Amino acid sequence: MAAQIIDGKKIAAAIQQELIGRIHKLKEKGITPGLATVLVGDNPASAIYVQSKTRKCQELGLFSETVRLPQDASENTLLQRLHALNADARIHGILVQLPLPPQIRERVVIEAVAPEKDVDGFHPVSRGRLQLGEETFAPCTPAGVHELIKRSGFSANGRHVVILGRSQIVGLPLALLLAQKNPDANATVTICHSATRNLTELTSRADILVAAIGKANFVTADMVRRDAMVIDVGINRLEDANSSKGYRVVGDVDFDRVREKAAAITPVPGGVGPMTIMMLMQNTVWAAEGTA
Repeated sequence: MAAQIIDGKKIAAAIQQELIGRIHKLKEKGITPGLATVLVGDNPASAIYVQSKTRKCQELGLFSETVRLPQDASENTLLQRLHALNADARIHGILVQLPLPPQIRERVVIEAVAPEKDVDGFHPVSRGRLQLGEETFAPCTPAGVHELIKRSGFSANGRHVVILGRSQIVGLPLALLLAQKNPDANATVTICHSATRNLTELTSRADILVAAIGKANFVTADMVRRDAMVIDVGINRLEDANSSKGYRVVGDVDFDRVREKAAAITPVPGGVGPMTIMMLMQNTVWAAEGTA
């Protein structure tokens, strides 16, 4: 029997409905949640992401501001803009779109965002609180994966979760989220990476397998335990002459073959992607609630 397809769009829509009620209550108090997105340069992919976030803000009735700086903008110029956003009462969340040009130090910029407005969950204060199991902003993609697991009926509690990828954006924070001692997590987590030996042996033991390695169709059916849950975080472009765009988007998982073996699987697109943006909206609303 083919796997259950986990519809990230449907789950994100349910969360959106929950947020609408919370936003309404804030507006009754005279507070409109506000998100500022900072884009440096003209990276096409980054521009598309920023546009999608702006559209979602408009859809939810959030205040949205986009700060655009040229590719050759100095680090000091960016820091000055962030300082102004930190002081702006209309702005409850700040997101700096990565990657940044080489003349700007990423870590310096991340640390310049006020922790109470760090809706991307990258500030060292947010990371420290996550490590300690305290309530904090979690990075949006790991938070989205966590919600997908919870809302799909596949509890992580007591399960073995194997994460392919140890990035600061997905792999490591997701491991912290799922290992926390609470009913929605409490998993045994294994992190695999490029130096991991006997990779297939480890992945095939997973109750829940998360692929965030950045390689198209890397996870094959032999790497997956029968009836496992498979979460595909990867977004990869493959050339395709039959597509009007000249390419098609695939994940890190060989979807067609793995779905015949897994119990549940996320598609690409339409799985984790919609959840990432919705978690950003949720973090922004939460930040605004903190000022109420």
